[in-house]
Amino acid sequence: MKEDQRPLQQRNKSPTSKLFTRGAAYVVLVLLSYTLGYLSHTSPPQQQQLQPPSPVFQLADSPSQLDNFRVTAPCANSPLPPHLVFPTILDRVFNGSSPYSNFPPPYLSSFLKQKRIKGWGSYGAVFQHLIKRVKPQVIIEVGTFLGASALHMVNVTRELRLQTQILCLDDFRGWPGFRDRFKDIKMINGDVLLFQQFMQNVIYFNATGSVLPVPFSTASGLEKLCEWGITADLIEIDAGHDFISAWGDINRAYRILRPGGVIFGHDYFTMADNRGVRRAVNLFAQMNNLKIQTDGQHWVLDTSLAKHN
Repeated sequence: MKEDQRPLQQRNKSPTSKLFTRGAAYVVLVLLSYTLGYLSHTSPPQQQQLQPPSPVFQLADSPSQLDNFRVTAPCANSPLPPHLVFPTILDRVFNGSSPYSNFPPPYLSSFLKQKRIKGWGSYGAVFQHLIKRVKPQVIIEVGTFLGASALHMVNVTRELRLQTQILCLDDFRGWPGFRDRFKDIKMINGDVLLFQQFMQNVIYFNATGSVLPVPFSTASGLEKLCEWGITADLIEIDAGHDFISAWGDINRAYRILRPGGVIFGHDYFTMADNRGVRRAVNLFAQMNNLKIQTDGQHWVLDTSLAKHN
């Protein structure tokens, strides 16, 4: 038998010691991997920990973040002249005839009051201030209810001897539960008679030649006005008071505002603060380099005073 020629140290290493050495190395490797994984999971990068959420007004620096809020419906290539505004509405909305003709029908007469006027901020000085300054040929009111502010604007334009046409855009459905406060507004087979009472009010004040309803939701109505080429010198926004509604109305209305015109609205100072109308107005003004003015409870954006960078 041939003698083992390996060095003495190598000959003394047993299989058990080899197994122990490899096992210990494996255990160390597992523990090290686990430790590194635990530390990386419990200690996020410092930049993520310290970076605060972006304020709402910084969205103006990142337009892509507002893509879902942008209005992209097509508009007419050129605006209609003011004298064609009412004929266009009569043709496209009322089949060519006035909605005031033979109104009210006999079956409705007993359900309507001779006049029923109610509004909020409808008689503020802002109306006279702006109408006197702008001298509008066309006014569009977004959110009308019973027509208090529209009829007040009729009186102002008459005092100033202006030939002004006023379009009142509203679905005339009120809001869920509004009849809890207006029980005298009747309902027939689930149809609340808000639109009919508005028309009765216009007739009572002999304003049928100055005021024409556009009985659709603000979103669909404003998009159609833009598509038909109808624009205005002065636009009042006073419909939904949440941020999304106000933001949509302002953006759509701005597209049909004549160059140098004024857009304004109510409810700038409310408890909603930066969660409602004020937030929408402030963000829109910042994105479009417009200066916000206030007049009583109303906000005003005068495009003739736009800031130029």
